[in-house]
Amino acid sequence: MQRYIARRFLQSLLALWVMSLVVFSLARVTGNPLDVMLPLEAGPEEYERISRHWGLDKPLATQYVVFLTKALQGDFGNSWKWHGYSAMGLVAQRLPATLQLAGFALLISVAIALPIGVLAAVMKGTVWDSAAKIVALLGQSLPGFWLGIVLMWIFAVHLGWLPTSGRGGIQYMILPAITLGWFQVAAVMRLVRSSMLDVLDSEFVKLTRIKGLSEWKVVWKHCLRNAAIAPLTFFAIIAGVLMTGSVVTESVFSWPGTGLLVVDAVRARDFQVVQAVVIVFAGIFIFTNLLVDILYAYLDPRIRYR
Repeated sequence: MQRYIARRFLQSLLALWVMSLVVFSLARVTGNPLDVMLPLEAGPEEYERISRHWGLDKPLATQYVVFLTKALQGDFGNSWKWHGYSAMGLVAQRLPATLQLAGFALLISVAIALPIGVLAAVMKGTVWDSAAKIVALLGQSLPGFWLGIVLMWIFAVHLGWLPTSGRGGIQYMILPAITLGWFQVAAVMRLVRSSMLDVLDSEFVKLTRIKGLSEWKVVWKHCLRNAAIAPLTFFAIIAGVLMTGSVVTESVFSWPGTGLLVVDAVRARDFQVVQAVVIVFAGIFIFTNLLVDILYAYLDPRIRYR
């Protein structure tokens, strides 16, 4: 078991290193940040001085070594757009808003997907099952930005029930959380339905019904408990997906989280902030996948020897 965990941990570190190389390279594809930072009347001497100050005059290989060395110490440099703030300081300042939105989206996803998935399995082949399949199809096909705009137009602009943007109480989180978690509703619902169908056909379920237990107890107590293993291990992956997938949703609803931060940083060509946000997102996603792999190994010992 220890060898399996050590191997997966080293693979996670390798994935994180590859991600750092990719984000470092892609951030510089957007262009020279001095074109945004300096005024149009700035001369060559000003460009040279600022380039030397930020280390942009050095070869890319040297810049990457410097970036990686400082990143290992938790130092991603200072922001070029938001003067006086460090890149990690900005990420730490915006991260709670993203965690709040992702957590609420996860709660909504589970609250909607769990009962629909269970009922779709119990009523297999009925109209309810067909309706659940339609919900799953819509959840996996509707673009997040389109869904967010439509929800905003209906419930904020037309009906006036909810605010259009910003961060505040729970009423500010409802629309962006539904937009962010809608795709996961389809995924969790299909996973719950599939797991429930396997459990409903098992022998112990037939035995509980023979003993005279009510259908409610058979389904919601015995079947759901045994069918929850696969969805539970999938929740960690969902948490990572909701965190990293918040960029579009936060942009649509002007939610002041790390997703909106990275969009503003890309527009300003603020390499330091872009690198910090993406590395944090990648670290969260890789870490959650590592936890899932370890959890699977404890649940199924056969995985340890693969």
